[in-house]
Amino acid sequence: MKYDFTSVMDRTGQDSIAVDVIPFEGAEVKDGFSRLPMWVADMNFPTVPTITDAIIARAGHPAFGYFSMRDAYYQAIIDWQRDRHGVEGLTAEQIGYENGVLGCVVSALNAFCSAGDNVLLHSPTYIGFTMSLENNGYNIIHSDLVQDADGIWRMDYEDMDKKIRENHIHAAVFCSPHNPTGRVWERWEIEKAMEVYQKNDCVVISDEIWSDLILNGHTHIPTQSVSEDAKNRTIAVYAPSKTFNLAGLIGSYHIIYNSYLRDRVRKQSSLSHYNSCNVLSMHALIGAYRPEGREWVDELCTVLSENVDYAYTFIREHFKGVSLAKPQGTYMLYLDCEAWCKEHDKTLDELLRAGYEVGVIWQDGRPFHRPYAIRVNLALPHALVVEAFDRLEKYVF
Repeated sequence: MKYDFTSVMDRTGQDSIAVDVIPFEGAEVKDGFSRLPMWVADMNFPTVPTITDAIIARAGHPAFGYFSMRDAYYQAIIDWQRDRHGVEGLTAEQIGYENGVLGCVVSALNAFCSAGDNVLLHSPTYIGFTMSLENNGYNIIHSDLVQDADGIWRMDYEDMDKKIRENHIHAAVFCSPHNPTGRVWERWEIEKAMEVYQKNDCVVISDEIWSDLILNGHTHIPTQSVSEDAKNRTIAVYAPSKTFNLAGLIGSYHIIYNSYLRDRVRKQSSLSHYNSCNVLSMHALIGAYRPEGREWVDELCTVLSENVDYAYTFIREHFKGVSLAKPQGTYMLYLDCEAWCKEHDKTLDELLRAGYEVGVIWQDGRPFHRPYAIRVNLALPHALVVEAFDRLEKYVF
């Protein structure tokens, strides 16, 4: 490969919560075990060099005053969306900067709903949605995803329609690819979901932050692309942060075709006078969305696919009582440990702690709305993935 996905970076003391924090009160790593960061959605690979080159080049000029977004910023997004996702006809006017996906979700809800309103989400549910919606006074109504005979997570369209009607819902948050299950929705699935939303006149906020991290030959279908109604009903939110591990730089963007939706979202986003870009973040996106970034992402998805294949097979063969669906996108596994815990008379807390003690820093999956779930990040060098599962087999399961 052209880029480095095998070196083990030492991130200690480099402002990394993935390495420096154990997300479980009182848990400690035993002596003799290194920390393997496998929890927060943060990658342990050096990012594409064109990003650091762009930041360093701009930082070389000793002035950082007020600025306007460069035309190159919008053109980079237009080119990326066209080349990676087949989006034609996108214009700079339809793109808007956002500090973060969750901030845009809240701004969009504030534009079209009121505190106390009900909002439809699928479950399992990304913890960030739960916190941001509840913190802003919205009531979450869950429509459970269900697993088919092959273990693939599916939407229950009848349940969605029923929940929307019974709870007088006028806005829905859609996650594509889905976090935490890793489903990459097929076109027909998105079409059916959008038909439900159209039937019930729901504004749709589509979180597509994972759209570049697609595994094993699957294809991301932009929600806005499946119909003319979807194009005009949907507020789509993207970011280079997951793709290139830039969360610490801050910066996302929305795509909104319908001027009625766009004007109101932008008004809400502007009210705090806080939703504005950092100049280095702008240059980071321009550096990311270069041809080298396309190559880098292609190689990254190959590495992530290999890690997912390895971990999925290992769990199926070695961890009896742990079930999971194979992710089609993202770099996260979502494990169901109920059968294992009951067979071994262990609580999920005890299982989680056992992993932390041997340096496998994984994540409690219960806040994503499954009672025996663990979430595991596989965005680290393959050798560390192998080491992690060797430890889990030897010391935990």
